[in-house]
Amino acid sequence: MRFAIALMLMPILPLAVLPAPAMAETAAAPAATQDAALLRFLDDAFDARIALQPESQTHLGLKTNYDRLDDYTDAAAVREQALLESQLKDMRARFRPEQLGPSARLSYRLFEYDVERRRDSFRFRKLRFPVTTNGSPAGDIPVLLINNHKVDTVADAAAYIARLRDTDRVMREVAATMREQAVAGAVPNKVNFAPARADAKKILVGAPFDSGADSTLLADFRKKVGALDASDAVKAKLIADATAALTGPFKHGYDVLIAAIDEVAPQSKGNFGVWSLPDGEAYYADRLKNSTTTDLTADQIHELGLKQVAAIREEMEAIKREVGFNGTLEQFFDHIRTDPKFKYPNTGAGREAYLTDARAVIASAMEAAPRYFSVLPKAALEVRAVEKWREATASTAFYNPPSADGSRPGIYYVNLIDMNQTQKVQVAAIAAHEGAPGHHFQIARQQELTGIPKFRKFGGYGAYIEGWGLYSERLANEMGIYKTPYDRFGMLSLQVWRAIRLVLDTGIHSKRWTREQAIAYFRANSSVAETDIAREVDRYFNWPGQATSYMVGQLKIAELRERAERELGPRFDIREFHEAVLGEGALPLSILEEQVAAYIASKR
Repeated sequence: MRFAIALMLMPILPLAVLPAPAMAETAAAPAATQDAALLRFLDDAFDARIALQPESQTHLGLKTNYDRLDDYTDAAAVREQALLESQLKDMRARFRPEQLGPSARLSYRLFEYDVERRRDSFRFRKLRFPVTTNGSPAGDIPVLLINNHKVDTVADAAAYIARLRDTDRVMREVAATMREQAVAGAVPNKVNFAPARADAKKILVGAPFDSGADSTLLADFRKKVGALDASDAVKAKLIADATAALTGPFKHGYDVLIAAIDEVAPQSKGNFGVWSLPDGEAYYADRLKNSTTTDLTADQIHELGLKQVAAIREEMEAIKREVGFNGTLEQFFDHIRTDPKFKYPNTGAGREAYLTDARAVIASAMEAAPRYFSVLPKAALEVRAVEKWREATASTAFYNPPSADGSRPGIYYVNLIDMNQTQKVQVAAIAAHEGAPGHHFQIARQQELTGIPKFRKFGGYGAYIEGWGLYSERLANEMGIYKTPYDRFGMLSLQVWRAIRLVLDTGIHSKRWTREQAIAYFRANSSVAETDIAREVDRYFNWPGQATSYMVGQLKIAELRERAERELGPRFDIREFHEAVLGEGALPLSILEEQVAAYIASKR
């Protein structure tokens, strides 16, 4: 089906000459040869870029450069951009789009788009902060080692230890970047420093840093080494070397980072959008373009958000009436936030109950999926709680893709830091978004596509990826996953959450809203818990533009589905539509529109 969809693009993409029927067979062979050559070129280009990124290699399931972490200097960013520019120049010299088949031509267009987009964004790279409430290397490195660094051999264990030592270099590079940014007038907002410092300190709790039980990393390493087929003496030596690395260069690196956090923190003047940074207005326009893959302005997105908030509130009013609640919608929000029947106990048992319920939602989605999708991902999907040591800076929920070799499943993570702030009504919709039929059905499926280059398998566009996740929340209602009106209200509470994001992201970064103003708007239009509201608002401050990708993408997918249903009538098949959306992987929204137009044309 994926190949058939690719052929449908032919009338839409520009062609210099359409071959006559008699020429078709002779034209096919050269095109196929060129297609194969482009695929090899783009895969080689991807490999060359990934060769600069040891951590990305590990995320892909590779063991190359297994003893190294990434280079976090600006010089590394310059080298990578120069490599991409060289690759683009080489591709244009060696291949002509009109001589390629439709799928290869699409790959050519996307590679051009990606490099040109990165080029436009490159001048703003020093305005992106490496340590915020959205995360930092202090959390990312332990996640990499625990979740991705497999220890199958003694050499793998030695590479793990080498990475513990290499952490010192990374932290020194990050600390230098923080200081350089501060000198240039780019200082993170005040809300970032205390959580980032606290999470970094949590990594240093437990043995060998103090007299307690094993720290998170030592416990992970001890477990992995314990499973090795090696002598007790070899295992003891590995544990001793890891202990020395942790108490030596690893801890020194964290101390350096914490010192930089403490040094820069007093320079922060408050909490402001990127309008307050040097060249901030242009930076925000670039971030919107990157996140939405459109030319929508901040004002247009803000207005779109206000309209969507109003429309979803009407849907919420209907459910409020359906369950017989007497009071205003705002009072219903408070009812959902505070009534104990909508909460789990703030205990280990309560957290496990949440995970059990989320896994049941995933199972229900998997059972219904064949009626809505013609192709399902092969990779398994797991539900996990965010690790304790990164709860303060982790988002509410997120998805980790499976490894390229299939050895690691897709993981839906949920942050259960405070069950008093976690709502039962949202469990099903969050699982649908982050797991099935949301990110797992799109991202894992994309990685399993054949005949497309690696940069498309492992890349993506925020508006498409998050748009699909948000679309999946409403699709789950069609699939019968929501069992009660409260489940549907939970879905709407997440939908309005994303509409609020359009208002707040643009409000903060373009209209100069304060943090307090943003929190007040969020609270007035949502039943989301107070902890989540504050964490979300801080995320918008730290990640300009990203929050707009969700609803912009969802609205485009919904618009395209409505068009297909209208134009095809009884010939519309939801499975075929979903394959038209998913079958070529992530796309900028304008190219997705071409894809669906081709699907409609083929059915007509």
